[in-house]
Amino acid sequence: MTSFHFDDALRAAVTKNLRGFDVRRKPDPGSLKHAAVAVVVTAADDGSGEAAFLLTKRTPRLRAHGGQWALPGGRVDAGETIEQTALRELHEELGVLAGADDVLGTLDDYPTRSGYLIAPVVVWLPAGLQITPNPSEVAAAYRIACAELFVEGSPEIVAIEESDRPIIRLPLPVATVNAPTAAVLYQFREVALAGRDTRVDHYEQPVFAWR
Repeated sequence: MTSFHFDDALRAAVTKNLRGFDVRRKPDPGSLKHAAVAVVVTAADDGSGEAAFLLTKRTPRLRAHGGQWALPGGRVDAGETIEQTALRELHEELGVLAGADDVLGTLDDYPTRSGYLIAPVVVWLPAGLQITPNPSEVAAAYRIACAELFVEGSPEIVAIEESDRPIIRLPLPVATVNAPTAAVLYQFREVALAGRDTRVDHYEQPVFAWR
């Protein structure tokens, strides 16, 4: 399996790949709700020294996203940049304080069926990171090895009758994750980790997420 050691060389490679990527921001007709998510790269918690990313499971009490697998994130407040939003949400949801120097770059906007325009922000945080999930928003948080994004058969691209666009999903150790989270993580894999110019906005979400 592909492996990624959590070290300065990986940080430099991810930074270089993101800086060389031509990020696409979607035009907003005025009807979209802007959001940002944090793709956090840190060390796995098993002592292996492998790089991992953070994934959360939303609390079932949330009206719109209860029980779903997601990256830390939320609506962009007035006057905020997407980077500021991602860092604020990271603190509110997981108790993690990060600053502008921890941001390595961004990925493409991903428009959702529910009217959101999601901007992913890649954040690098140190090993030994302490996570304290906010129980009003997060039921659980996991460190998933970045290598899991490269397992055979991932991603799963599946045609559906309801759309002319295929859905994308990622089989991860905790669950099979659907778009938009799957789309964002796949582009993170392709661009930040593998250095490939891969777009994902043509991938569909499962029908249950069209709300």
